[in-house]
Amino acid sequence: MTHAVIVFGIFPYVAIFLAIAVTIIRYVSKTYTWSSLSSQFLENRRLFWGSVPFHYGIILVLLGHFVGFLFPRELLAWNGVPWRLYILEATGLVLGLLALWGIIVLIARRIAGERVRVVTSTMDVILLVVLLIQIGTGVGTAIFDRWGSSWYAGSAAPYLWSVLFFRPDISLVANLPLLPQIHICGGFLVLALLPFTRLVHILSFPLPYLWRPHQVVIWNSRRKPS
Repeated sequence: MTHAVIVFGIFPYVAIFLAIAVTIIRYVSKTYTWSSLSSQFLENRRLFWGSVPFHYGIILVLLGHFVGFLFPRELLAWNGVPWRLYILEATGLVLGLLALWGIIVLIARRIAGERVRVVTSTMDVILLVVLLIQIGTGVGTAIFDRWGSSWYAGSAAPYLWSVLFFRPDISLVANLPLLPQIHICGGFLVLALLPFTRLVHILSFPLPYLWRPHQVVIWNSRRKPS
C-alpha cells in the first residue's frame, strides 16, 4: 500500500467519518462546548486586525473553491480567456494573502498576549498551525504553481467528486506538485480536526435571529443627566 493510497484513498474517509460522528456526539453530549469561545474581552485590538482579514479572506476563498467544485467545466471555460484567468488568479491570491495575514496576526496574538495565552488550549495551537500550513500552501500554490484554478477544476474537483461517490481516483492528484498535494491533504486534516476544536461553531447558523422580535433593553440604573 503506497502513501498515495493512504493519504488520498483512505484518509479522506477517516476525516469525513470523524467530522460527522464526533460532531454529532459533541452536539448531543457537550452542547455547551459548541462555541467559538471568544477571547475578545481579553484583547480586542489584535483580534480585530487578525480576525477580520482572516474571515473575509478565508470565506471568499472557500466560496471560490466550492463554486469550482460544483462547476469545474464552467470554470475551465471561464479560464479559457486569458484576461479572465488573470483576474481570477490575482483575486484568489489577494484573498489568500489576506487570510494568511489574518492567521499570522491571530497566532502572534496568542503568543504575545499573556491573558490570551493563558486560555489557549493545545487544540487551539494545533488548529492554528494546521490553518497556517493550509493557507500557506494555498498561497504558495498560487505563486509557484501557476493557474491553480485550472488544475483545481481539471484534477482536484474530479478527485473530490470521486471521493464523494466512494470511487476515489487517486491518479488525478498523485502526480500533482508537492504544494497542491499538501494543500489537498491539509483540507481533509482540517475537516478531521473540526469537531475537536472551536472551529465547530461554523456549523451553527443563527437563522432565528432573522425573524425574532427586536430585543428590548431596559436600563436598571439611573442615567446621569446630560
